[in-house]
Amino acid sequence: MFIAVIVVALYLALCVGLWVFQRALIYFPQPRSVETPLLTLSDAGTQVLVSLRAHEGPNALIYFGGNAEDVSRNMPSFAQAFPDHALYFLNYRGYGGSAGSPSEDAIARDAEALFDKVYAEHPHIALVGRSLGSGVAIRLASQRPAARLVLITPYNSLEEIAARQFPIFPVKWLLRDRFESWRYATRITLPTLLIAAGQDEVIPGSSTQRLYEHFAKGVAVLEVIPEVGHNSISDSPEYLRLLGDGL
Repeated sequence: MFIAVIVVALYLALCVGLWVFQRALIYFPQPRSVETPLLTLSDAGTQVLVSLRAHEGPNALIYFGGNAEDVSRNMPSFAQAFPDHALYFLNYRGYGGSAGSPSEDAIARDAEALFDKVYAEHPHIALVGRSLGSGVAIRLASQRPAARLVLITPYNSLEEIAARQFPIFPVKWLLRDRFESWRYATRITLPTLLIAAGQDEVIPGSSTQRLYEHFAKGVAVLEVIPEVGHNSISDSPEYLRLLGDGL
C-alpha cells in the first residue's frame, strides 16, 4: 500500500511538472545568425523582430519556422528562389532577439499583426509554415485574406504529437498550447500545398494525412519527398521546387 501511494504521488508530481514546464518542452528559442534588415512589431510593450528582405510589388511571403529553428538562416535560399517576393520571417517571442516568451496565443497575435502590416503594402501574400510553424500559418490563413498556403512537415494537432511522446500522461488535460491545425483546415478555401518528409521521425505520416483529409475537396494537395527526414527535408532539391510550385 505504501509503495502504491509513493508511485501515485510521483506520477502526480510528474504531471504537475509537465503542466508547469511544458512550454520548455515545446519551444527551443534560437539566436539569429544571419543579419538582415529587421521589422519591429510591438504588443503590449513586447518587441518582436521580423527578418526582412524588402521588395516592391504585390508579392510577399511570410514564413513561420519550427520550434528549434533560426528562421534567418533560410533568408539566402528563399531570396534566391523567390526574387519577386518581399520576405518576412517571424522571430517568435524569445527567438532571434525578440523579447518575451513564446506561447500559441502570443505567436498568433504576432502573426496577425505582421500580416496586417505586410498586407498594407503587398496584396498577394503567401503563407509558409514549417513544422510548429505550420500550425501558425494555417490558423492565420483561416483568419486573413492570404493568397496561398504552404505547410511543410505539418501535423494534425500538437496534442497528437505530445500524446505519442508522453503516452503515460493525460496530455489532453495538461496541454495548454494545442495547435489544432485540423480545426482551421476546415475553414481554408485558398490553394494549399502540404509537403511531407517520407522518413519523418517527428511528425508521423498518419498525422499529416489526417490533416490533409480535413481540407475541403480540391483545396489542398499533398506532396511527399521520399527518403528525407523532418530536419533534412530542406536539403532536398525538391524542397524549393515544390515551394515554388505552391506559390
